Amino acid sequence: MTQVEVNGSDTGTVRVLHLDLPPEAVERFTQMAGTGEWPLKYALGAKRLREAFVDVVSIRDLGEMPLSRYLSDAYDVQARALGDDRARLDALTGHVLVLPSQAFDATSQTLTISPPLKLIGSYAEARPAAKGPKVTSKSARGQGSDGAPGPTSRGNSGLLKLILAAIALVLALVLWLALV
Repeated sequence: MTQVEVNGSDTGTVRVLHLDLPPEAVERFTQMAGTGEWPLKYALGAKRLREAFVDVVSIRDLGEMPLSRYLSDAYDVQARALGDDRARLDALTGHVLVLPSQAFDATSQTLTISPPLKLIGSYAEARPAAKGPKVTSKSARGQGSDGAPGPTSRGNSGLLKLILAAIALVLALVLWLALV
């Protein structure tokens, strides 16, 4: 069994698992039954799993496209993120599961992956670059300071104290009249 930590705040990781089952058993294993039974969730040891984000991929259905290319096109996983796993991914046969971060419903959990699942790897999705031109205006650079605190304003603190005292006096008078 393999243990994998899933951080609930993670938003850019794709986990790939090989599914070692005959083709006729894949659908029953990967889809939740009407009774709520879900063998995939149990084999992952997951507390939370969103069925809508579980991608079951038949390698045969990819045709000539290697799995590494599918991950790049569908999940924006860059070739450098695959590293040495690229050849191993492209050599897989049968079915694989692709689980993006959204599949875990922002829930921190420890997966205990058991057969018929085998973790192939976790890969980072490309982060989008900041949009727009670099801000170069004088106001964007800020005003440098020497670290000394700025001047403090006492404002109208005397006037504020006088108003609060008057309100307290009026409330005390109203309360006294109500009790008499």
